[in-house]
Amino acid sequence: MSRNSNTTVIFNESGKRRYASNYLPTIPEDPSDIYITTTSVERLDKIAKNFYQDSSAWWIIALVNNIGKGTLYVEANIRLRIPSKSNIKEFL
Repeated sequence: MSRNSNTTVIFNESGKRRYASNYLPTIPEDPSDIYITTTSVERLDKIAKNFYQDSSAWWIIALVNNIGKGTLYVEANIRLRIPSKSNIKEFL
């Protein structure tokens, strides 16, 4: 599921479309989470594809690791938390 699939569309008086703000979920740490350390520059969408079989779930990994906007790339030697698939199934 896309992170924007439940976004409300708002139309102003002139009919121009805009999207309402999304509030991102909080995904608490869990013993079933996986931790990895990148050995080279990696892309979040490829990591999501490997762990969730869904490249569009990159935003979950970015969210829990406080990776800001602007890039899908993660530098080498960065420790990432990958929430277990069972704890994020409502977002997939």
